[in-house]
Order: sequence, then C-alpha cells, then structure tokens
Amino acid sequence: MIRLALRVHRAHAELVLAELLELAPAGVEEASDGELVEYAIYGAPGELPSLPNLRAAAGDALVEISTRELPDDWQQAWRRFHRPVVINPPRALTAPARRVPELRIRPPWEPASAPSPTREEIVIEPGQAFGTGAHASTRLCLELLLSLALHERRGPLLDIGTGSGVLAIAAARLGFAPVFAVDHERESIAAARHNAALNGVQLTLQRLDLRTQALPGLCTRDAERSEGIVATANLLAPLLLELPRALPSAPAHLIAGGLLAEQLQAVSSSIAAQLGMRERERRSSGVWAAVWLSLN
Repeated sequence: MIRLALRVHRAHAELVLAELLELAPAGVEEASDGELVEYAIYGAPGELPSLPNLRAAAGDALVEISTRELPDDWQQAWRRFHRPVVINPPRALTAPARRVPELRIRPPWEPASAPSPTREEIVIEPGQAFGTGAHASTRLCLELLLSLALHERRGPLLDIGTGSGVLAIAAARLGFAPVFAVDHERESIAAARHNAALNGVQLTLQRLDLRTQALPGLCTRDAERSEGIVATANLLAPLLLELPRALPSAPAHLIAGGLLAEQLQAVSSSIAAQLGMRERERRSSGVWAAVWLSLN
C-alpha cells in the first residue's frame, strides 16, 4: 500500500481540497502542521492520481508531494484517524410539533454509544467513497437536513452524488421515504449499498452521470408527485449550477452543499431563480458553506 501526500499552505488548503476531490473522489486524509495542511491518499501505485495532475490541482499552494510505502500495520493508524462525528439537533425558537435526534456517525470498528431515544447511530465505512461526516461540507448538509426534518414533512428524498451514502442513510433513519440515491462512480454506489446494509435502511441506488443523464423518476413533471420531494446535493459548484437543467421539476426543498463560502451567494441565487425557490437557511464552517432552498 502506498501513501501519497500533498502539503499545501493553509490559506489555500480548502481551495486545493475542492480540486483534489475531483481527482480523488474516494476522499482524502487531512492533517495540520502549523501553517501547512497535508492531504493524503492511499492506494496501490496504479490506483493513485498522477503527479502532474496533483501538481496542477495544488497550483501555487503546493509545498511538496511525497510518497512512501506503508508497513503492514498501516490500517491501524488509518483507523485511529477516523473518529465518531456528532451532529447536534437544531434549536427551535418555539415549541416544535416534532423533534429530531442528534446524529452520531462512526466507523464500524468504533463502539456504539449507549442506546438513547434522542440519538440516531449511523455506521459509515470510510475510505470507499467521499462522505464520512467528518468533512465540513457533509456536516453542514446534515445540520440542514436535521433543520428541515424539524420544520417540514418527511417525504420522498433524492440524494444526488451520494458518495458513501451518509446523507441518504441519515434521511432514511430520520423517517424520509422512499429514499433514492445516485452517483456517477461505481465505487460510490457499492459503498452506499454496503453502508445502507450496515444501517438496516432501504435505499434505491442508481449509477448516473448528472451531466448527461436524466435524474430518476422520483423527480417528475407531475406536480402532484413532485410535491413534498426533498433533494440533497453535496457537490462542487459547477455541478450544482447544472442541477436546474437536470431536474425535471423543482423539488419542494433542496439542500445544496460542497460550496466554498464565496460561491454560496451566486450558486444559491442562480438555483433559486431557475427553479422558483427561495433561500430558507444557510450555514458555514470555515471556508465551506451549504444552503437550504424551498418552494414555499
């Protein structure tokens, strides 16, 4: 097994990560070292992105690229990197008609927490596809999903670019149904199917390229069927800007993540104008942001 690492300046780290995820959609390991941030990818030599592509992704932020062969116990160190993530429920300004639990997302080797009616435990196998709940863009989408579940009816949901399946699985555990999930990566569909089984939830999964293929029949031009549909899309800005074209009709609600904070206003305004939606809530963490749009 090979570990390939890029070290970049902190000021440009999140911009580099956004580019790097295009080359390594399975996700990356992130570590800090003073004013530098290190991103690492694991794989066999033929499975890793080429060095010229990595240099292009890092641009002027690049400090160094290094590779090393890992010892036989590398998996134990890798496991120590992935820790449980807790997403707290939103605070309601008035007494809510319904309640939502906190979400605790953990890898399968971490022990489950004590059973609680106020917590949903979600198990995600890391390393197979992007989205373990640890990255800010995923956390922000989960926070908005909890907010939506608190205030709105929980009906059908479509997760676009599902990755590991974490958003779709969380939605199913919160009571959204049916839940559809699509991704253009074969590995992501396999990972989402595996993680759905780990969590005992039912997902309808489909491999699909958003740029060239129509989204599945959950989104329809039939207004009666499209009423109440929620769409989640934790993608990068160029793909989010293509969503209005790919959707047969506007969903009742859309949670869009994977945005840099400086991109949020332009992307939110574009989607809202094309689909006739309005912004309900936005959240940010560091340089990352996510937004909840609604038809009403």
